[in-house]
Amino acid sequence: MTGSLATLPQFIRRHVVFPKTRFFKSVLLVIGASLALALSAKIQVPFWPVPITMQSMVVLLIGIAFGYRVGALILFAYVAEGIAGLPVFAGITAGPAYIAGPTGGYLLGFLLGGAFAGWAAERGWGRNLLSAMLVMLLGHLLIFAAGVSWLAALYGWSKAIAFGISPFLLATLLKSGLGGAIAYASRRLAYGSHAASH
Repeated sequence: MTGSLATLPQFIRRHVVFPKTRFFKSVLLVIGASLALALSAKIQVPFWPVPITMQSMVVLLIGIAFGYRVGALILFAYVAEGIAGLPVFAGITAGPAYIAGPTGGYLLGFLLGGAFAGWAAERGWGRNLLSAMLVMLLGHLLIFAAGVSWLAALYGWSKAIAFGISPFLLATLLKSGLGGAIAYASRRLAYGSHAASH
């Protein structure tokens, strides 16, 4: 099926986020998505070698679902909430100083990875399970690239790799697979729910 349901971001913009005369609903959805991202930063899942959060997966799913423009707006809103002092980041601290700390690079990576995932989704990537997983994996790589580069600037490359990549490799593969499956299933549901009218 092609046309008006060619990509998941197009479907969401037309039927959920930005239908006509629903501006305030759209604003609430942007805020709600940023708060969902904040919640994903607070929930830790026991894993080896370190506990993990679903935050990076949610970042990329936001991009896939909303496209790179709206997805970037949601991610900017999330970062702005944290800079303003709201407790939306992982851990208990927030504010401008948090951005300059060790995890600041990952926040930039969220913007890059989320924008890439949205850009890819708008071009039809993710129409099958394998490509959806690939989008998630490449998005995670962008997050790591920004985060680890920032860590290297602060502490050197050896520590950046040891503490910024190695403990999270297995979890990242798992989240890429799970996120790809969620994105693919969501697209199939979107098509099915409107198949009769398109």
